[in-house]
Amino acid sequence: MDDTPWLARAAGETLAEQLAARYSERITQRLLAPGARLPSVRDCARRHRVSASTVVGAYERLQARGLVEARPQRGFFVRETAPARALPASPTATAPMPLPVDATALIRSMFQAQSGRPAPGMGTLPQEWLDAALLQRALRRVGQADASAWLRYGEPAGDGALRQALAQRLADLGIPAAPAQIMTSMGATHGLDIVSRTLLRPGDAVLVDEPGWSVEFARLTAAGMRLLPVPRGVDGPDLAALEALARAHAPRLYATVSVLHNPTGTSLGAAAAHQVLRIAEAHDFLIAEDDTYAWLAPAHAPRLAQLDGLRRTIYVSGFAKILTPQWRVGFVAAAPALIERFIDTKLLGSLGTPGPLEHALAWCLEQGLLRRHAERIGARLDTARARVVRLAEAAGCRFVTPPQGLFGWIDVGADTERLAQNLLDEGWLTAPGVLFHPTRRPTTLMRVNFATSLEPAFWRRLRELADAG
Repeated sequence: MDDTPWLARAAGETLAEQLAARYSERITQRLLAPGARLPSVRDCARRHRVSASTVVGAYERLQARGLVEARPQRGFFVRETAPARALPASPTATAPMPLPVDATALIRSMFQAQSGRPAPGMGTLPQEWLDAALLQRALRRVGQADASAWLRYGEPAGDGALRQALAQRLADLGIPAAPAQIMTSMGATHGLDIVSRTLLRPGDAVLVDEPGWSVEFARLTAAGMRLLPVPRGVDGPDLAALEALARAHAPRLYATVSVLHNPTGTSLGAAAAHQVLRIAEAHDFLIAEDDTYAWLAPAHAPRLAQLDGLRRTIYVSGFAKILTPQWRVGFVAAAPALIERFIDTKLLGSLGTPGPLEHALAWCLEQGLLRRHAERIGARLDTARARVVRLAEAAGCRFVTPPQGLFGWIDVGADTERLAQNLLDEGWLTAPGVLFHPTRRPTTLMRVNFATSLEPAFWRRLRELADAG
């Protein structure tokens, strides 16, 4: 059954105006990314139960507003660069470098829930899985401390108690790092940004996983870097491609996820990890290892920083995925000389990081509260994952990589960008595969969040829409 809401025929606006307003809102909210193709006139008319002339009228209104463009024999597409609405463009302005697939479409999946339904494309754990009482306890504990400590700037490298607790956490993972080799940041993304702004200059070549994290693609490209996509497989990167790219382009950095890679859920095997380090040594590039999902992964999973001893590897992680997205606390661990450079960049960009939150997090780590919370989340995620695997396979979807961690990487057998638009009409926010590539390409792949894809109704509707073509 098609649950698409009907347009209000008795409303004060015409049906074409209502339909144009609906797509205009999606475009301005970046839920339809630049370059995305709008549904065909025929398909849109069928889904919204209006005439083809109504759809044409709506699309023409969007075109007049500069939000979409018509391409002969192909249809209507969201404009790559919509003009400013308030001020005319400066005739002397320098054109920005073209960005990869719009990353904000994926970021918004972290913040928005459509029609109160769970969002299978969400990038975080659902709110009800998190422990608000733990956060309150930690904040109360901090509030009982000497308040004068919060009236001045904190330590440049970050809260000393947190860095001590992080050194112990890294030791448990087999990564040798003294507190002096650790710098806190406002989340893992901020940590990665500090690393790239310190080490890279516009025009530098940077190796990245493909598929991979679109926010990282967009951030690096906006800073003027040349992305070198390395195909990601079940056991890690394509080593032959990695070596060929390194030989041809002399990259400065490889930004990669070793454990529970987003979106594939794969982890780097020990043999592949050794080869990655060998290639980095031979071609003299550094590695930024993003371990964002560390608390959802087995402690024994190989990390490049563990094998390398932080000589050529820079380890970055955070707590948004396990504790709460609101506590923007992350950290970077690296060789002492690099950490001092990172601290300089951090201070220039933010003057510091939030000491009270860092101290509260230190208490959670010291008391073992975060570890126990992560164990509960892990058990719950295992149950959810098993259920989603059954639902997905029953719906005719195929897991491209073994289901692990928070995300599943599935083949649904139909263009997932088109499916994402149709599912959004019905309140399901999804993450089509196009979001995870540096350049736009048609794909039948989709990332699903095991914790937010538990409703059979979603999988039934996904299958119906995929079969409808």
